[in-house]
Amino acid sequence: MPTTFFTIANQKGGVGKTTSAINLGAAIASKNISCLLVDLDPQANATSGLGFEKEEGQSLYQAILEEEKADSKVRETSTKNLFLIPSEVDMAAVETELANSKNYLVRLRETLRAIKKSKRFKAVIIDCPPSLGMLSMNAMAASDFLLIALQCEYLAMEGLGQILSVLRQLQEAGVNPDLELGGIMMTMYDVRTNLSRQVASDVRQHFGKDVFSTMIPRSIRLGEAPSFGQTIFEYDPLSAGAIAYQELSTEVIKRFKLK
Repeated sequence: MPTTFFTIANQKGGVGKTTSAINLGAAIASKNISCLLVDLDPQANATSGLGFEKEEGQSLYQAILEEEKADSKVRETSTKNLFLIPSEVDMAAVETELANSKNYLVRLRETLRAIKKSKRFKAVIIDCPPSLGMLSMNAMAASDFLLIALQCEYLAMEGLGQILSVLRQLQEAGVNPDLELGGIMMTMYDVRTNLSRQVASDVRQHFGKDVFSTMIPRSIRLGEAPSFGQTIFEYDPLSAGAIAYQELSTEVIKRFKLK
């Protein structure tokens, strides 16, 4: 079975992007599907959120510069079937390095080519920085599907058109003509507020089946778990957030035929 690559992106910070990358990956892994999480964000929140230290030399930085192999960076996590390529602050320098290199939009795809060929993982989830810079563009150029984390808050759809425009540009320029919008994940949903319900309704009206049915709730427990280096399933497996990510993973597995 081929490896399916997903990029989780949004140019805005604080929308539940990394929380979704960690917990969606962990939920997929819990269903006996091997999953690799690639942390591309120099802030390395996915790395620390899985209990790893931000250590120099552990990221894809040297691999992207063709000085090391990407598979040497893979680490086992405390969750069975979930693996991680960590990030670190040095990844911030990749933006500059890529801008001055040949084939700068496909360097990550080339870096991960051996991992894709190995078929060691059924799913690879790439967590991007909160921007549409070189790292995010490379992630989309390396992926089969783009997953957008969209918070159920005011101005949520502002910027959504921008990221979809980048997707189309990568398709039309031939950088990654096979890249598709895999789906929109509605995060930070608060059923008690009219605003959350209205935003969710508007997004579903515009994007229809591209929006996943599962709504990720606004949750203190989801916010607390990363500070303990744990997934929500380790921190509070019976919480609303844990249940939601399990349901989302079921949708993702079915939609993309991961099992």
